[in-house]
Amino acid sequence: MAHQTSQQSGPLQLVRAPERPDFTGRKSVFLAGTTTKKGDEPDWRDNLARQLSRLPITVINPIPPNWTDWPEEITFAPFREQVEWELDMQERADIVLIYYGPDTLAPVSLLELGLCAPTKKAIVCCHRDYNKRGNVQIVAKRYGIEFLENEKDMAAAVIRKLGSLDS
Repeated sequence: MAHQTSQQSGPLQLVRAPERPDFTGRKSVFLAGTTTKKGDEPDWRDNLARQLSRLPITVINPIPPNWTDWPEEITFAPFREQVEWELDMQERADIVLIYYGPDTLAPVSLLELGLCAPTKKAIVCCHRDYNKRGNVQIVAKRYGIEFLENEKDMAAAVIRKLGSLDS
């Protein structure tokens, strides 16, 4: 698997799986959550990175450019490497933004929330039609995690949280 270098979009550094560069941004944000997209709509991660592109931060997108459906077997090296990369990058990130869309169960995203909830570095955005919304709301409330109702509020929430990290 070829490793490409991270991309700069203005002051923003965009890191995609499986890259492991030094972060150039002052702070970093891992974009966890729903991977299902509808038709030709841009992925929510791409939209959010565009909205944040003027900030001197590192945005970590776990979707590799050559993403395919892999066997989810620990013995399948590309799958194992992807999961290990995601765990490493979430631990390394200053903020983990987790989005739960309406058309998926997102079991891995629930796992991601469980792993980072106690760290207080998460932000959750949960569509009103997400099947496990109540569970996500309860976890967010228990751990004092900002809970967003829709995607349009994600960029502002990231900017707020970045500001609180600087103080």
